[in-house]
Amino acid sequence: MSGTAAAGPVHKAWPGLIEAYRDRLPDAKDWTPVTLLEGGTPLIHAKRLSEQTGCTVYLKVEGLNPTGSFKDRGMTMAVTDAIARGQQAVLCASTGNTSASAAAYASRGGITCAVLIPQGKIAMGKLAQAVMHGAKIIQVEGNFDDCLELARKLTADYPTIGLVNSVNPVRIEGQKTAAFEIIDVLGTAPDVHSLPVGNAGNITAYWRGYREYHRDGLSDRLPRMLGTQAAGAAPLVSGQPVRNPETIATAIRIGSPASWNSAVEAQEQSGGRFLAATDEEILAAYRLVAAAEGVFVEPASAASIAGLLKSIEDGWVKPGSTVVCTVTGNGLKDPDTALRGMPEVTPIPVDPAAVVAHLGLG
Repeated sequence: MSGTAAAGPVHKAWPGLIEAYRDRLPDAKDWTPVTLLEGGTPLIHAKRLSEQTGCTVYLKVEGLNPTGSFKDRGMTMAVTDAIARGQQAVLCASTGNTSASAAAYASRGGITCAVLIPQGKIAMGKLAQAVMHGAKIIQVEGNFDDCLELARKLTADYPTIGLVNSVNPVRIEGQKTAAFEIIDVLGTAPDVHSLPVGNAGNITAYWRGYREYHRDGLSDRLPRMLGTQAAGAAPLVSGQPVRNPETIATAIRIGSPASWNSAVEAQEQSGGRFLAATDEEILAAYRLVAAAEGVFVEPASAASIAGLLKSIEDGWVKPGSTVVCTVTGNGLKDPDTALRGMPEVTPIPVDPAAVVAHLGLG
């Protein structure tokens, strides 16, 4: 072997989703992307979940995006768009993940970010990210829906501030790329795609992505969309807004989804369904996917697993189906929930035999 260094990179690096799918993102045609190389997340075969359900189950692990959630897909688009429009700042209402993402991309793009957060339960891991990225945090006397309404009014009155919640249509354009990636890996769409549903932008975006690839002959089928809400915040299940939503799954604690109509269209057009999972069912799925598959997700992410398990039980998902579950955020977003049930740790002697005995291997 010669001592000469290799002439170039060993493999081509992922360029970020705007560059990867620019031909499918009309708004991005002439943009210079503000990117953290988001997208390109793994689609992991869930061996034990597949055995348990009798299906072929994959996990789309969106917690491996740069700020730890799927929100980065839309945020690279929204912040790039804001800068292209000459806006001076971006604003979002957030229960956590959107604020973390908006703050990071605003920092990357060199503009101001303001975050409206509701009173009450906020996962501190998410808020810490926004703080570290220099966002201006403003707490509102109300819930998420009140924050979003204020954000919409404020950005309508002050057009130099860009709204980067999922009501911004370029956010949905970015998020649809996850469906492209799934088909690029599997060669076609799954039979069922299961997602957590809060503000309902993600189920809207995936359905758009699946339809576009199907329209262009890149997939020979469309999936049924399975959207799971927390039982204490399930307006799409009940058919009416929930004024005071409550759930441990803070990322989907939303009583009046901004993308309500388009989410219902996705459900109806795909032959899909919405269902509700209790906090207990969500936490059971949260522990299961960590222990059985090695994937640590935040509680809201596990709603997609809980929804799949309920749909297997009632027969809506048939054995033999190919199912993709999107797990939307990293478990490190909300470590308090993980530690809450941790057993008490008792010290043992500095002795190998004691370790073996403690492990039950002696």
